[in-house]
Amino acid sequence: MSPTSVTLRRVAMTALLTGSLLVPLTAGAAPATVPAAHLSDTPGPSAEGPDVRPLSPEVARQLDAAVQQVMRKANIPGVTVGVWTPGQKSYVRSFGVADKATGRKMAPDLYMRIGSETKTFTVSALLQLVDQGKVGLDDPIGKYVDGVPNGDRITLRQLAGMRSGLFNYSEDNGFFKALTSDPRRPFTPRELLAYAFKHPVMFQPGQKFSYSNTNLILLGLVVEKESGQHLGDYIKEHILDPAGMKDTLFPSGSEFPRPHAQGYTDQTADGKIAETAGWNPSWGWAAGAMISTLDDLRIWAPTVATGQLPDGKRMISPATQKQRLVTPATPIPDTGYGLGIFNVQGWIGHNGSLPGYESLTIYLPATRTSVVALLNTDIGHGQDEPSTLIGEAVTKVISPRHVFNLPAAPAAR
Repeated sequence: MSPTSVTLRRVAMTALLTGSLLVPLTAGAAPATVPAAHLSDTPGPSAEGPDVRPLSPEVARQLDAAVQQVMRKANIPGVTVGVWTPGQKSYVRSFGVADKATGRKMAPDLYMRIGSETKTFTVSALLQLVDQGKVGLDDPIGKYVDGVPNGDRITLRQLAGMRSGLFNYSEDNGFFKALTSDPRRPFTPRELLAYAFKHPVMFQPGQKFSYSNTNLILLGLVVEKESGQHLGDYIKEHILDPAGMKDTLFPSGSEFPRPHAQGYTDQTADGKIAETAGWNPSWGWAAGAMISTLDDLRIWAPTVATGQLPDGKRMISPATQKQRLVTPATPIPDTGYGLGIFNVQGWIGHNGSLPGYESLTIYLPATRTSVVALLNTDIGHGQDEPSTLIGEAVTKVISPRHVFNLPAAPAAR
């Protein structure tokens, strides 16, 4: 699920973060474009012009070339990219293959695992409970979950903002061995916490930023306790259904709606590339287990960034959303992280990475532009996440003054 500190960390398995900010790749056939949008004929301005260039045919050609260049460099099998700005025609393209064995093409309608983007939904659920007065952001986690190291001092706000000091369970060697020895096995939230709690706290609450999937597992348990619902049921009823996101789900096991892309990872016991569509994402749970589509994430980009649903109603109150969007600086250059959401050069959103899949959903408030990228690999290119490489390439073309340039953090287990 990714971000772990920097991807908002890729961490691979460390990553669950997925959501992290990460994205991978794997070898694949030469990209094949799937035409999906008619574009305006407005010429694009220079870097000194508007925050986002109009999506003219020339800009579309530049996007095509930029994405395919990254795919070749990073050996990404398949990717779908969408760009939308109100008042303009959209850019939606799929490149490469969804399945290397069959040659099936990547397509905009495929279901994909979204890793750490799950964090944005879990934290949104928490913030709704804040609005309802059922929890307080400055409550200690020990009020809701027993046995948490420093549980009487770590607040829900610090958990959502990745400043708890708790060890990231997905970086525990025992966890990595358990997952890679049987990637189809289920994990419970308490099992995941046990891997984290074997380790001493890394720092006192609030002292530093450190991306940790452990934080989201705890917040998921808070949502369940205070709502009286399973986390997936709560998210569906109170977030997905009101937003009209009919193709997004929180799986209870390894189920994966069709059509979906095959995923490719090197996060295996022997380091060899494996297919991952049948793997069980329960180890990511509230930090990275969810599944979505391009069209649904197009809805989610402005919804999570503004707290407002497509029908104009509020998902999160303005006062609480304002707190969410306070994004203190992190050790990552030009990147702030708020409550389950980041700000990279003005782009608000999150990335995700799970073995075999990466995603990126970001929103630029100045122009109300949304960008979504979905990939079927999490194999990094050197220190770089594939999804970050795609996001950087796309934003260099459409918003040269706002380039999504999230640096990679060293991968860790």
